[in-house]
Amino acid sequence: MKYSRVFINSLAYELAPEVVTSVELESRLTPLYQKFRIPMGQLNALTGIEERRWWPADHMLSDGAIVAAQKAMTETGIDVADIGAVVYTGVCRDQHEPATACRIAAKLGVLKNTAIYDISNACLGVLSGILDIANRIELGQIKAGLVVSCESARHIVDVTIDDMLADPSMQNYARSLATLTGGSGAVAVLLTDGTLNLDTDRNHQLLGASHLSAPEHNNLCQWGLKEVGPQLFREFMRTDAVSLLKEGVSLAKDTWEHFLDQREWVEENVDKVICHQVGAANQKKVLTALNIPAVKEFPTFKHLGNMGTVSLPVTAAMAHDQGFLQKGDNVSFLGIGSGLNCMMLGLKW
Repeated sequence: MKYSRVFINSLAYELAPEVVTSVELESRLTPLYQKFRIPMGQLNALTGIEERRWWPADHMLSDGAIVAAQKAMTETGIDVADIGAVVYTGVCRDQHEPATACRIAAKLGVLKNTAIYDISNACLGVLSGILDIANRIELGQIKAGLVVSCESARHIVDVTIDDMLADPSMQNYARSLATLTGGSGAVAVLLTDGTLNLDTDRNHQLLGASHLSAPEHNNLCQWGLKEVGPQLFREFMRTDAVSLLKEGVSLAKDTWEHFLDQREWVEENVDKVICHQVGAANQKKVLTALNIPAVKEFPTFKHLGNMGTVSLPVTAAMAHDQGFLQKGDNVSFLGIGSGLNCMMLGLKW
């Protein structure tokens, strides 16, 4: 995929307000830790995550996305009439139907001819949304579009801890550990064709993207509902973290080679990379496999955990705000999502 007229003009975000430390979560697992003599601090040691953020228990997902979207519109001054599409891309949604994007679009006051829909692709949701909007812009169908998302980890982490205490086995501990890294936040990405008169000098050009998949590994990370009684269902999440990392890194290597070849770049042409934020082990394995020096990457997982679809774009926004991403940099967004899918985007910052 190659693009010639697509620009990212805003990466606006909202972080959840409640800080939850790994120590706090482990304290709730004290009986399990005592049974298997697991030292406190193991969660931080294995993942590198000290804390993450959560929304209040009664928080509505679309509310977070609305705040982020309003920030994007305010900082760019875009006319709502110029927004041709609003797409919501979170794993977490307000309900099965209608599309969560509908309530967000209604609050923003978009016109009737605006395309409004949801996209779901695990942790790659926002990147999938960016490419979907980019295709519409490149084809001349719209001048601008908003990709929005909001993720919440509170409920699934609470349910997982209850399950770990009810089934205190090492097998259950291993397949549940990844869930405890979950953080929460919201993001809005504004893309345009570069012709609009906006109140911002941010004009990051999308150059192209590569996407490879390995769907035979669709069972390595699953989040859904399981039947626990007659017409009684309970949310669950389980992850084969070892296999997921192994197969994810393998797919990332293939995608990286495809990406560099498509862009006609060599590794040295990539000035900075922004990765999906999973944890320390994932970071080290991916960067090593792709031969990317750690100084080229901007990690945020230590204090934000894994915020699903929101992680990568929020990290990019922070990297820009803190001066890590500089005008003119060749930047690559590197995303791996359960399924397995891998996406890599190239931008001129």
